Amino acid sequence: MYILDSIAISPQNTWEGYPDTLRIIEGNKYFASEPSYEGLIPASQLRRMGKALRMGIACGVQLLKRNAEVDGIIIGTSEGGLEGCISFLNQIVDYDEGTLTPTNFVQSTPNAVAGHLALVFGNSGYNITHVSGGLSFENALIDAKMLFEEGKAESLLVGNVEEISDYNYNIGLAAGRYKLAETRSDQLLGSVTPGSVAGEGSAMFVFSKQGGSGDVRVLDVAGLTNVGESELHEYICSFLGKNGLEADKVDALVAGFSGDAGSDYYYSNLHSKLFPSSNLYSFKNAVGEYPTVTGYALKMTVDLLKGVNLPEGQLLKQGRKEVKRVLIYNYFRGIQHSLMLVVRE
Repeated sequence: MYILDSIAISPQNTWEGYPDTLRIIEGNKYFASEPSYEGLIPASQLRRMGKALRMGIACGVQLLKRNAEVDGIIIGTSEGGLEGCISFLNQIVDYDEGTLTPTNFVQSTPNAVAGHLALVFGNSGYNITHVSGGLSFENALIDAKMLFEEGKAESLLVGNVEEISDYNYNIGLAAGRYKLAETRSDQLLGSVTPGSVAGEGSAMFVFSKQGGSGDVRVLDVAGLTNVGESELHEYICSFLGKNGLEADKVDALVAGFSGDAGSDYYYSNLHSKLFPSSNLYSFKNAVGEYPTVTGYALKMTVDLLKGVNLPEGQLLKQGRKEVKRVLIYNYFRGIQHSLMLVVRE
């Protein structure tokens, strides 16, 4: 399936392109740099929206304005607008289960973004939201790929959205998922302490069944859980072989280095053992860690394959000048592994 258009809101200023260097972020919460929503979301609706909803809708609206007709909308999110859900639950207590506005509840459900976009654009096609932790976005892509293969769609809007929730951040902090000490983004990689930093954002893509020379194509997507390192390497070789590639034909590895001393070795070992001559890129030092962060990784990869100059700090090692075949690998919370094979035709 081919990517016709893409856009992202992230902790970096990615709405209108990339800066020359990464924005240095202080602290352990990498909040998204939101654009002006004027012309995208009516002010009367905007003031009632939570952050996840407005980011996802803005990205979707921008793409659907440029690509009018799509056959369906597929979103991947792990937590949706959780902050709004928590607000609603607190109101139940505060108002003693009396009369209260349902706005926070309605807009905090995971499928709110996909549903709202369908209503705004009158899209009555396929509409679904995948909620499966660190594989939510990958499952959205697999769903899209299956629809194309079954001949049920010609074009689809696919994306992700996630926001930082104080509730989930505190749970993650207690579970050791985030660093105790504040960490600057330019010092995240190479950290020797456990845990990472929290991030948020949304990325949206218009996919087409048909493409041509020079177009960026998502060739394959896979997810697996609870595997050891040797089994993972075997699976990756099999995954590449299924798509007619050997490891040495991969020009770049886009890896989810997160600054977590307990898991980053997965990425460095994978690169040194299977892809030693390939370029090595990172993305979480730009946007932090969140369940569907691979949406940003795919956006970054699309731009890389189109010849866009990425900011300094994302290329960790250069082995090749021309990049046509990229493998995105992410490891989430010690359980879920995901792979995306992206090529330029």
